[in-house]
Formats: sequence, C-alpha cells, structure tokens
Amino acid sequence: MTSLRATSSGAERTAPPASPRTNAGLDPRHDPFLDAARACILDVGWRRTTLTEVARRAGVSRMTIYRAWSDMAALMADLMTREWGVVVADAVGDGTVADGVVSMIGLLRENELFVRIIELDPELLLPYLLTRRGRSQQAILEALTARIAQGQGAGEVRPGDPGALARTLLLAGHGFALSLGTMVDQDVSEAQLTEELHELVARTLRP
Repeated sequence: MTSLRATSSGAERTAPPASPRTNAGLDPRHDPFLDAARACILDVGWRRTTLTEVARRAGVSRMTIYRAWSDMAALMADLMTREWGVVVADAVGDGTVADGVVSMIGLLRENELFVRIIELDPELLLPYLLTRRGRSQQAILEALTARIAQGQGAGEVRPGDPGALARTLLLAGHGFALSLGTMVDQDVSEAQLTEELHELVARTLRP
C-alpha cells in the first residue's frame, strides 16, 4: 500500500497522498465496526447477520452503527471494498502484470470472507457480475489500468487502450476467482490451471 508521509521544509508542508482506503470512501474510524461485521459473517453468514448483532459484537449502541450504515447491504459494500478492493488492488503491482493478476486471484480465493460468501451467500455477488461494477472491482480496475500503462511505457506491454486491456483481464479474472474449483479434477490440477492463466495473460500483453 502507499505509505502515508508528510514532508516539511520550514513553513512548507506537503500533504500526504490519499490512501486507497480514503479514495474508496472508507472511514478508518469504522474499522472496529467492520471487524465486528466480518466476525459475524464468518460465523453465521451475511443473511443471518444484523446491524444489531454487529453493534453487540463491537460493544457500541445500535444507533452508532445505524449512523454509519442504513442497512446491512450498505455495511457489506464497505466491508467488501475494504477486504478486497483496497487489499487486492495492491497485488496488481507484484512483478509483471501477469504475476499481479495471478497474485490478485490467489489472494481473493484464499480470503476468508470471500470463501465464506461463496459457501453461504453466493447470490450476494451476482449483482457485481451481472448488472453493476462495485467499488472493489473499480479499485482493482484502476490499479490494473495504471500497471498496464506503466508496462507500456517500459516497453513490456503491447500497445492498446490500457483501460480496455484491464477490463478484459478483470473479466477473465472473475471466471478464475469464482469457477476455478469446477475445472479441477484428477486430470487437471489447480496449479496447472494457474500456470496456464499466467501464460494466457503474459501472451495477451506481450509486445
């Protein structure tokens, strides 16, 4: 993640760059509440988690939670943004673009919250796959677009609209993040498919 630093020279002071969390509209003061919500969802799933239960786990009043979020859907959107968008977007900078895409998908598939939602509440993800782009996806997309543009500048990535290339890779990533397990059996391993994904992305972007 981008480090937050302030530089001063006499009376002059440069403001620190905004963190990805701030850019995503997340208030770090809400972290204890999101932590409590995360714990609830890992225990019983999203559908059985209420704002009242989140308040109880966080040790605050219900009104404290209601002032931050009107319902569980709004809270869940912030939790997913913190859990995936802010964290996973950082993986895009790992090594080559192909390295970053594979790392990003691996982080998602290993994430406890992601796994629990797939197990208990997969329908929660459908709107982000079928009808709209969420903040988590947007954060990843912006990081991937910037990384591709950087690679083009260094001559490591072929010419093309970096935004279109990033969106294409993100769409492919959706399939691997959500459906990889359905393609693994006694004939083909997860490691083989992951290696093929790396080769697919590398060949797609090769100058």
